[in-house]
Amino acid sequence: MKPRIVIDTNVVVSALKSRHGAANRLLHLIGTKKIVHSLSVPLVLEYEEVLKRLLPSMGEQNLNYLLDYLCTTSQDTKIYYLWRPILKDPKDDMVLELAVASNSDFIITYNQKDFVEAKKFGIKISTPRELLILIEEL
Repeated sequence: MKPRIVIDTNVVVSALKSRHGAANRLLHLIGTKKIVHSLSVPLVLEYEEVLKRLLPSMGEQNLNYLLDYLCTTSQDTKIYYLWRPILKDPKDDMVLELAVASNSDFIITYNQKDFVEAKKFGIKISTPRELLILIEEL
C-alpha cells in the first residue's frame, strides 16, 4: 500500500539545495506509484513564497515549473475544518490540517519536534530518509 504523505516546506527547500540527499530522492517519487503526496492551496502558496525567497538563483520560471509539477501530480485536498491552534507555529498547523484532511499516514519534515502533537491524529512524523527506508527506496 502506498503511504499517503504531506511534505513540509523545509524538505522541499532541502531537496532543491542538494541533488544527492534523501529529500531530493523523495521529491523524485512524487507522481510515481510509490507514494501519494497531498497538497493544498495554502501549502502551495507557502512553497512558492519560501522557495522564491530562499532560492532566487534557481530562477522564477524553474520554480514555477516545479510548483506546476507538484500541483499536477499531487492529490489536491480541500480543508474544511481547522484544528488551530495545536502546534506552536501556525504554518505547521496548516501542514497538520492538510495531513488530517487528506488522511495522510505521514508528515515528512526535518522539524520532527514541532509536530509531536500530530500523533494524536494517528499521523506519523518522519524524515525523508526514514520514509525512503520504509518504502525500500534507500
